Amino acid sequence: MADEPSSQDEERPLLSGDSGTTQPEHGRIEDDVLPEDSILGRNIGWRSAYIIAISRVIGSGIFAVPGVILKSAGSVGLSLTLWVVGAVIVAAGLAVSLEYGCMLPRSGGDKVYLEFTYTRPRFLASTLVAVQAVLLGFTASNCVIFSQYVFFAFDREPADVWRKALAVVLLTVVTVIHGVWYRAGIRIQNFLGYIKIGLVVFMVFSALYVVLFRPTQAEPKVAFGPRGFDEFWEGSDWSFGTICTSLFKVFYSYAGLTNLNNVLNEVKDPVRTLKSVSLSALVTACFLYLLANLAYFAVVPVEEIKQSGQLIAALFFERVFGENMGRRFLPLAVALSAAGNVMVVTFALARLNQEVARAGFLPFSRYLSSSKPFNAPMGGLLVHYVPSVLVIVLPPTKQVYSFILEVEGYPGQVYALALTLGLLWLRYKRPDLKRPFKAWLPAVIFRAVLCLALLAAPFFPPSNPDPDGMWYATYAVVGVSVIVFGFLYWLVWTVILPRLGGYRLEEKEDILDDGTTITVLTRVSKAE
Repeated sequence: MADEPSSQDEERPLLSGDSGTTQPEHGRIEDDVLPEDSILGRNIGWRSAYIIAISRVIGSGIFAVPGVILKSAGSVGLSLTLWVVGAVIVAAGLAVSLEYGCMLPRSGGDKVYLEFTYTRPRFLASTLVAVQAVLLGFTASNCVIFSQYVFFAFDREPADVWRKALAVVLLTVVTVIHGVWYRAGIRIQNFLGYIKIGLVVFMVFSALYVVLFRPTQAEPKVAFGPRGFDEFWEGSDWSFGTICTSLFKVFYSYAGLTNLNNVLNEVKDPVRTLKSVSLSALVTACFLYLLANLAYFAVVPVEEIKQSGQLIAALFFERVFGENMGRRFLPLAVALSAAGNVMVVTFALARLNQEVARAGFLPFSRYLSSSKPFNAPMGGLLVHYVPSVLVIVLPPTKQVYSFILEVEGYPGQVYALALTLGLLWLRYKRPDLKRPFKAWLPAVIFRAVLCLALLAAPFFPPSNPDPDGMWYATYAVVGVSVIVFGFLYWLVWTVILPRLGGYRLEEKEDILDDGTTITVLTRVSKAE
């Protein structure tokens, strides 16, 4: 996936310098090639960094997405193929993020990379990232899964309003923990991260137990040998739109691999940690995801999986361990896993929102950038909290999960394409930049081609559209609308209004009471 770094690059010049080197000023593009310490300090070591990545990856995805993908793909064979192909595509995308992250070891992730690469038109990249962060930077899907599995464990079928209420309660508790008890939040999410890894491993060994010892309540349901080959592929839907829509869901399951890029200001030895943690998390996730899918198909009948919605893991545990442990205790463990995912996503996206506010692209940026009063990014947490609550509360519960996965994934491919092409441009335009990690060129090109295909795919109708569902390209239209809105907002705010008002926008640096350096966008008369 990547070339080996040269000995010269391995010296990690991005982190070198005397201990007396002054803090780089925020907002200057050339300073983005230097690391920047958070006022919160570098509190994230290798283990916590690994949990931030793997706990975001292994969230509700592996416990909920396989059933949704199998229903769309139609067959076990195509479903497993999509997970393998998706992992290859994700690896190519990870190579791009790693090169950027090692080259620009700063918190903010894609925001920093887009701003560094696309300096013209002025403010456009920053505005698009800000709009994306506010409108689509939510973690509603795992809150929904938490609610569904809790009610399943207690054998309740509550009204829609109670499902949504429990999801909002989880999000509120997580926001308060990260906003008030910073270090305690890290410890809790580390603990929940180990629980979810252990749960997937336990699931795999449970499936092996079923296959080897064939207990009466959990006979194997899929033949993986030559005799089962026809059944393996029976019912496959090979339409372009269906395959790409399913791939969006696979990408969602791997989304946390770049989670660490958002918090690099708080990571000890960020370049070395980023490289080792990202690759370790990728290998772990690929291995566990494939084994977990095989476990599901070995225990639960295919037709039941297709009708399970997001409760495939609950059916698995119930078949293997019976009504008591399988239906109550283990689904609660899945709910805890989803809660852990909510914690790490909230932790990372709050930092991204804070970086957007620091750059002056959100209203009330002075307040949203501050780490007062509890030395935590409360402003970024609130920016994340509001859209997440709205996404939980407004759509119908039965459709909200798949819709969230798709509408998050589509605009992400637009930015992935921009980053991939930008990486190629930087190699040509800025060969002087030190790159401790350099992505393999064929992987970068492959990533760009796949992004184009995935952007076109939603407009190809599926072979078997759901008559009761939304229009098949709804999520693509919503995703494009968010990007168009961001562009129009930039056009009005930075081009049309300054021309009509006779002023220009200039960046002015300021330092808050807590020591946070921010950028204030001020109006300067053109006559000056």
